[in-house]
Amino acid sequence: MATIRLGDEAPNFNANSTEGSINFHEWLGDSWGILFSHPSDYTPVCTTELGTVAKYKDEFDKRNVKVVALSVDGLESHEGWVKDINETQKTTVNFPIIADEDKKVSELYDMIHPNEDSKLTVRSVFVIGDDKKVKLIITYPASTGRNFDELLRVIDSLQLTAYHKVATPANWKHGEDVVVSPSISTEDAKNIFTKGVKEVKPYLRMTPQPNLN
Repeated sequence: MATIRLGDEAPNFNANSTEGSINFHEWLGDSWGILFSHPSDYTPVCTTELGTVAKYKDEFDKRNVKVVALSVDGLESHEGWVKDINETQKTTVNFPIIADEDKKVSELYDMIHPNEDSKLTVRSVFVIGDDKKVKLIITYPASTGRNFDELLRVIDSLQLTAYHKVATPANWKHGEDVVVSPSISTEDAKNIFTKGVKEVKPYLRMTPQPNLN
């Protein structure tokens, strides 16, 4: 089984979902994407996660991000589960859930970790750029629900740093100062970042977030 690493092209696949048949790359189009797996249907933590993602759809849309979930259960099970999610989380699931009964996608993305569980997927998260390259991988155990505020924060950083010569410091949030890329001299940085550059150390320069008015 091939290991997927940052910078690799996200493997393409065809799969059935609650919103019909999906060719992953075609479905993504020019958008960024999040592919995230769930151990199984009708599990409590997953129910809260999928409900949360539905409520965050506007935030993902603002960032041009499409979200698709995956579980190794079948389509009929998914459809029944969606009704429970909508009822208990007081929302409407508004993104596809892949039915991966044959575990084809789970194996393609190495979502089953046998020492954790030989049959069920762990909570994998793959953030994929609009170039179809893998930008972020996070793996949670089945017992720990994901923090989707953190995923939004990370996407803000990934999209910012993809188009500007900056990096984001620890605990950075949208709107806060960023780090000037080490590949740029301070002199050049002052010409590039017209809002100002603060040199803390020669290798640590800060500047206001460049893509804000």
